[in-house]
Amino acid sequence: MPDSRVEAAIHHWAPRFVANGVALTDFQEVTAGLEHWPDWCAAWSKRAAVHEALGDAVFAQGHTLSAGEHWNRAAVCYHFAKFVFVEDLAQMRAAHTKAVQCRSKALPYLQPAGERVSIPFEGTYFHGILRKPPGVENPPLVIMCMGLDSAKEETDAYEQPFLARGMAILAFDGPGQGESEYELGIRGDYEVAVRAVVDWVEKRTDVDIKRIGLWGVSMGGYYAPRAAAFEPRIKACISLSGPFDWAANWGALNELTRETFRVRARQKTQEDARQFATTLTLKNCAHQITCPLFIVAGKLDRIVPWQDGERLAKSAKGPVEFLLLDDGNHVANNRGYRWRTQSADWMARQLSA
Repeated sequence: MPDSRVEAAIHHWAPRFVANGVALTDFQEVTAGLEHWPDWCAAWSKRAAVHEALGDAVFAQGHTLSAGEHWNRAAVCYHFAKFVFVEDLAQMRAAHTKAVQCRSKALPYLQPAGERVSIPFEGTYFHGILRKPPGVENPPLVIMCMGLDSAKEETDAYEQPFLARGMAILAFDGPGQGESEYELGIRGDYEVAVRAVVDWVEKRTDVDIKRIGLWGVSMGGYYAPRAAAFEPRIKACISLSGPFDWAANWGALNELTRETFRVRARQKTQEDARQFATTLTLKNCAHQITCPLFIVAGKLDRIVPWQDGERLAKSAKGPVEFLLLDDGNHVANNRGYRWRTQSADWMARQLSA
């Protein structure tokens, strides 16, 4: 019988895996043989290597489009090998390195292609992926804020609805996320990170710097509206299952989420992490959000209660659309067809894409 952490990972995140690019049979086969959490990363890395090898093989035959698709799938599997695997940091980082490598190899051959970018920040860099819709001159831009356990290697499925509607996307790893987590810890004042990204964007000539939207998933659903409260250059914001006050939810969090937060916030103990969680709050700034805001929440969410989305909707001062899904889980990945295209349509209207 699987241990409690394996059960938690399967129970909480199964729809997310499949919705974001893991083949259903891969999920079923890998998790069916898993009983102990310390085996998680290796099992998913082994399956990721299958897709990576397929990409290498067809690339050698000159089939670059197919290679990109295989490498993209490999990157997602490697990402899910590491996503909350703070059990063994060396093993986690090895899987993460492979995820970054596979996604980077895929970028030139995706439809549309992507560009790996580096954004200066406090003596180091945020790494991101910029993709632009084909045939659109000077498109608006949607900046994507990752969550506690997500990274830019996971976002291809999230990106597609925006790209299809004429918007460019920039997915980046901020403090405590993805490639930045080894140098920078989580910080509640995420507006500082977004400000650096927007400053960098303003130096580009291939996107419309007057039409910038923000998108955030899970913890990023806190980061994005937090940044929108302070950054006037943001014209619209999407928040997906984001906490309003992280510390208030602490007691209900599963073991994997709490420990991942502790490690990425660079705290020594769980009590230290709980105290640090009080710095991630919208209590004193949500009323400063005046740009249009689209909020998604699921009533079956066991990580972030749907009432957090309702509280944000009531606190913001600009136009708000609150989509509450009675049968939606965390980020409503089990009902993606109810909000993914709808939120992209909404953003396209706000940015006049």
